[in-house]
Amino acid sequence: MNRRSMLHGLALGAALPALKAASPPRKQALIAITFDLEMSRNFPRPEDTHWDYEKGNLNPETKRYAIEAARRVKAHGGVMHFFAVGQVFEQENVDWLRELHEAGHRIGNHTYDHINITAASPGDLQHRFRRAPWLIGGKETAKVVRENIVLCSQAMQQRLGFAPLGFRTPGGFRDGLQDRADLRAMLRELGFDWISSKYPGHAINKPGEPPTSAVLESIVAAQAAAQPFRYPDGLLEIPMSPISDVGAFRTCRWSLDDFLKAIHLAATWCIENGAVFDLLCHPSAMYPSDPEHRTIELICDLVHQAGDRARIATLDQIAAQIP
Repeated sequence: MNRRSMLHGLALGAALPALKAASPPRKQALIAITFDLEMSRNFPRPEDTHWDYEKGNLNPETKRYAIEAARRVKAHGGVMHFFAVGQVFEQENVDWLRELHEAGHRIGNHTYDHINITAASPGDLQHRFRRAPWLIGGKETAKVVRENIVLCSQAMQQRLGFAPLGFRTPGGFRDGLQDRADLRAMLRELGFDWISSKYPGHAINKPGEPPTSAVLESIVAAQAAAQPFRYPDGLLEIPMSPISDVGAFRTCRWSLDDFLKAIHLAATWCIENGAVFDLLCHPSAMYPSDPEHRTIELICDLVHQAGDRARIATLDQIAAQIP
């Protein structure tokens, strides 16, 4: 179950048992700002569903938003971590991605076609393959998953001249890849020392309603379950921190102020507890929802106000801090 379907119907108490499994607090909070470079259905308009079939066809607004966000974070003394679907590298001009890399920002692998790597059948991998099954030629699901991840890495290397730094699954899973030793082994074999696949469960409100105090408390409680950990085989997991922009603006249909309130509470908890916070956003969803980059500025301001108690970090920098 991915984060989009998992969000529905979760009660406040669902996040609480995970508190016991949290990693010990670190001395300094590590705050990551991550953008998934893909197009998002229902953005900028609710009727925009064609992006399901062209996830990497980034429009100019999405690219401009990503570039400006990176500029702002850099001005605050930090760098961002991006995760790109391989289709992005088919676009005519990718100089902007190379420039992000040269400025110190990281770019990781998000699969080539934004596939569900836990799919049980080829038809569940991606909308595109369901409509055009000849693209995967009757291959076994596991083979398609592996090839799709490898293809993204190859495209990045050939088009940008460098390999991806880290891997993030499209969608997030409540337990990460805890029950998928096969996928973890495959990712390690492909050279990934850490991944980002877990999105902890939390309560949500009915679409269109503002978040209640119970929903906000659930999101804050979920931060304890969003701390880095190692799977039994040693692969490091760096979870995504609730609530994502897609969860807030598409699933819950919150206002920007409601999203900012939730992010403020969640990030503040992480700073006060010396924990990790990974802001999960998509520039394709953020440019119509937060055109003035208020979320980015909020995170940077919170880190600045915390002084030595917090710093902006990329996921590879966070990974380097985990024993």
